[in-house]
Amino acid sequence: MSVSRRRLIVRTTVLSAMIPIYAQADVQLPSEMGHPNQKSIGMYVGSELTEDGTTFLAGFGHEPSSHWLEIIPRQQHPEGATWQVGVTDQARIPGELIDIPQVPTTYKYITSNYSEFAGFPPPLTNGGLNEKGVAARDIWSPSRPELVSMSEDAATQTPQTGPQYSDLAKAAMERASSAREAVEIIGGLIDEHGFSTYGGNSHLIADAEEGWVFINFAGGQGLWAAERLGADQVRVLYPGYIHDFPADPSQHDGFMASDNFVDFAIEKGWWDGEGDTFNVQEVYGQPFPADDPGDFYPAFYTDARNPPAREVELEEMAPLTLDDMLAYVRDPRWSTDFSGYGQVAELRPQTHPELQTLWVAVTSAITTPFVGIPIGAEEVPPEFKQHRYMTKNADSHFLDPDYGPLEATRYATRTFKRLLYHTCEHPEDFLHPVTGEIERFERQLIDDRAGAETQALELFESGDEAAAREYLTARTEEQLLAALALGEDLVRDVEQRTRDTYGIRMPEGESVEGETSPATSQPMARHGWGAMIHCYAEALDEYPRRHGDYAETAFD
Repeated sequence: MSVSRRRLIVRTTVLSAMIPIYAQADVQLPSEMGHPNQKSIGMYVGSELTEDGTTFLAGFGHEPSSHWLEIIPRQQHPEGATWQVGVTDQARIPGELIDIPQVPTTYKYITSNYSEFAGFPPPLTNGGLNEKGVAARDIWSPSRPELVSMSEDAATQTPQTGPQYSDLAKAAMERASSAREAVEIIGGLIDEHGFSTYGGNSHLIADAEEGWVFINFAGGQGLWAAERLGADQVRVLYPGYIHDFPADPSQHDGFMASDNFVDFAIEKGWWDGEGDTFNVQEVYGQPFPADDPGDFYPAFYTDARNPPAREVELEEMAPLTLDDMLAYVRDPRWSTDFSGYGQVAELRPQTHPELQTLWVAVTSAITTPFVGIPIGAEEVPPEFKQHRYMTKNADSHFLDPDYGPLEATRYATRTFKRLLYHTCEHPEDFLHPVTGEIERFERQLIDDRAGAETQALELFESGDEAAAREYLTARTEEQLLAALALGEDLVRDVEQRTRDTYGIRMPEGESVEGETSPATSQPMARHGWGAMIHCYAEALDEYPRRHGDYAETAFD
């Protein structure tokens, strides 16, 4: 059916001024702009709240850089091997890199890598899914201002050291065989080596049995706390939080913390020590739910960043299915140009370990199909790997010949970004039909999976594991390339319809006396983190919605 062409204001990034214009107009360069350390969303749904007993861990990260898929293989490391962790003097809170011991064996995992956040050294990761069925997400969790100031003040004298959030997510993927063990591992790394912060952070970790919330705080004191999530719970971190926490966590199986966690709060006068529990968010965090300091973002986006409200939504949708989780991550209230990718870890009971699956949208799921990647797959096509588009420091030199063939392939992230920008320019025309096409594609992948898994399982059970992995790899490549083909078809269609109906809107830029460069040659990110391309329009739908609601929608 046709989509009505309702007129509405679409908020988009304003393209503007060259560097000389910045200087003359007294405008801050993007690198100098303030930015609320608010990024990423994580969702845990326990197995008792899902249709088939699956545990879900879903979400994405907000990073202004390139994104790509990687399947990191299991690796053996010699005795004495080390691993470099931490941040450099380019980080928002400066630090220096250190080498820490590597473990003899690191596990295989699937992840979305990216190249920039807060000046940290790439590649960066927020987690993913490993061969032991452990899934992890990384989510912002701002510490109270005094803790942030402590880190900032200390860094002016001595650079901070120790693993940062991406290092810890990587350690969970490479070393943990359960969610509980992941908490013990990353807590142990902080205890031993410290923590390099940008202002506070959290991790949401799950296996098929349970989940854990892990909060690591700024301040340079090695403060961390963790809470277990049961099979009957929903938890949304947006930002990461823990509320009621026991005064003696060592006496409770569902809680863990650094040795100084309770005493430090009392010492600083942030908790009076009265009672059996205290609220971690009130003592160590910032106002909850999330605030938007400085009105950086559109109102709908700030209003959505309310974990209790999101938890109620998901609980009311129970029993939840894979389809529901894909649609929820795709929700335009948070799936914008800022969402670098989408992930839904589907941790199914009584499933062969190599068939556990991470559903991944290579960039923002609002206009990108999810494709299920089983942990048994060994590779993804080059089109979904690292390319130069938006990759940190890629413009500093000519391309290294070693990367020529990879760079020569199409870049899936770029294709789906183009689709996002065209769709969000006129969402009243294009959001429903684009979503409908994408979700019909996903529905077909889900429907076809049972037969394919039966074939793979027969190979595993016959002892031909190499053939099973080869089959899963080939099938994953086929589906990812089919998703890319769909994206290319859709972006051609939407672009042509945009040209025919509206023309391609050109930027206005900024006019400064004496400057002659047109807007099309001026910098494209003058407004920094305060500008956002998105497809949200209140009139288009009520959210949350069910997957497939627009499946019958088609272009004229």
